[in-house]
Amino acid sequence: MSSSTDTANSGGAASVQTGAAPLRSPLAMFSGMRWADVVGVTPFLLFALLFLVVPTFYLVVSAFIGHDGRFTFQNIIDLGTPTIISSFWISIRISVASAALGVVFGLLIALAVIRGRLPSSLRSTLMTFSGVASNFAGIPLAFAFLATLGRLGLITALFKLFGFDIYRAGFNILSFWGLTITYCYFQIPLMILIIAPAIDGLRREWTEAAATLGASTFQFWRYVGLPILWPNLLGTLSLLFANAFGAIATAYALTGSSLNIVPIVLYAQIRGDVLNNPGLGAALALGMIVITAFANIIYLVIRTRAERWLK
Repeated sequence: MSSSTDTANSGGAASVQTGAAPLRSPLAMFSGMRWADVVGVTPFLLFALLFLVVPTFYLVVSAFIGHDGRFTFQNIIDLGTPTIISSFWISIRISVASAALGVVFGLLIALAVIRGRLPSSLRSTLMTFSGVASNFAGIPLAFAFLATLGRLGLITALFKLFGFDIYRAGFNILSFWGLTITYCYFQIPLMILIIAPAIDGLRREWTEAAATLGASTFQFWRYVGLPILWPNLLGTLSLLFANAFGAIATAYALTGSSLNIVPIVLYAQIRGDVLNNPGLGAALALGMIVITAFANIIYLVIRTRAERWLK
């Protein structure tokens, strides 16, 4: 009896000395949770499950279902047709152009208001407008730009008074650059909202230290300011790309079917009377999910690495 007890004790001591952690129940992580917390987060979990997880799973499954209801890769193969590749290419170009313009002009505006010598009260006005404008899209935005830059728009008429016709010069609101400029209306405010905390993270002491060492304003931004903001700029660029790539209401209301970007082609495949192919539409949606998810992952990774500068 004593030998068996000694063996058990020696075994327990060995486990302690080797640092072996005791096995924990999978439910141990939920032991400190309160029912009130669970009830509070349940609506969000249900919303995400019903409107994000389930539709995404349905799209993935539908992308591999043919007209006969059987499993097929034909919908994925059809993504390689010239028309669909062209629609993806146009969407990527518009998204990249609007995101780049949004980053550049949004950064300049944010720097002028936050770190410039403009009145401090202007910042609250800018942030309020940016919060509204970043969510202003769809039919109202398309109508606003048609009334402003359309063939009979206000800006077009003003240019004609000075003898310059922007449409004869090659501009068209229903073209690539017309849609890109329209997207910039909500891309620039979104950039301002995202980059403002990063600009606040640039300490005044760094500017003063650079000036003390004889650095000019240009040298400060070249060697200190922009290298610190660079991860945020790249992350915001990817987020703005994803934001523009998935937009459909503004593009459809503004250009109709004259500019075949991916969301419009997808809409035609799902709702159209002639080009009705729900399986191909699901495959197009799957392709959009992959591209936007990749852009968002880039944003999250870069944003996480850049947060150390904000502490």
